[in-house]
Amino acid sequence: MQRVEAQIKRLIQECDYNEVTRLFAMLQGGKRLRAKLILKIAPKHKDAPLLAAIVELIHAASLLHDDVIDDAMTRRGAASVNATDGSKTAVMLGDILYSKAFTELVAFDKAVAQTIASSVTALSKGEMMDVKMAESFNSDEERYLDMLYLKTATLIEAAAKASALLAGKDADKYALYGRNLGLSFQIIDDILDITSDEATLGKPAMNDYVEGKCTLPYIYLYNALESKDQQKLISLHAKKPTEEELLWMKKKMQEHKTIEKSFELAQKLSNEAKSALHEDEDLVAILDTMIQRSY
Repeated sequence: MQRVEAQIKRLIQECDYNEVTRLFAMLQGGKRLRAKLILKIAPKHKDAPLLAAIVELIHAASLLHDDVIDDAMTRRGAASVNATDGSKTAVMLGDILYSKAFTELVAFDKAVAQTIASSVTALSKGEMMDVKMAESFNSDEERYLDMLYLKTATLIEAAAKASALLAGKDADKYALYGRNLGLSFQIIDDILDITSDEATLGKPAMNDYVEGKCTLPYIYLYNALESKDQQKLISLHAKKPTEEELLWMKKKMQEHKTIEKSFELAQKLSNEAKSALHEDEDLVAILDTMIQRSY
């Protein structure tokens, strides 16, 4: 990881603009999940740290744009770039990170470069789908999971597949691992938005629904409710609920076990990923750690 951080620092310095260096320093932190995956899958390849750095720049760029779209004032417990320096600056910084990442990516083998590049198109499409879906209540589980795959899982899938290509390993198996890891990781995040408190989340609990996002627990709840309660749930969509309304939603979720049902899907996806790469203890451990973040 030290080599990855050194590569990231080099790429930022090569942008040759103090504002980029200053602003990027505000983004430091995070799990570096995608970078760690690449290093675990292709630990001996000389270009693995650079590929990991490229993917982390892409991920950082997507978060910058995501914060602007969501009007997010914080990121990982600190003020976001659009909060401190404005949305225009945040968008332009994201563009710089994307373009610098692609400048470096073209030096890789075509299959590796295409794997990463196509995932960026997919995640941008997923972001657009997420915004569109937030305009009205969505009760379609398949539609939600399609969006989740594009917006969240595709870059993790690409990181796993590309590093497998670097290392001469079975790219399809690693792609499946990355896809399922990404999906289950986000489903757990969706659960934590409901089950954790504001101090833990760094934002109000159940904030996803306030922002118009119908995550799996809400979709499962809608499909389990009777017509009258379905309409009540829809009426609370994309609005700041009262304490009484929050308690009503939580109570109904407990009655219909929608949190548990969501967790079961995350566990199923995790188990499928484990089966694909059961011989790799490190990758299995990542899945176990991710699942254990839950309620």
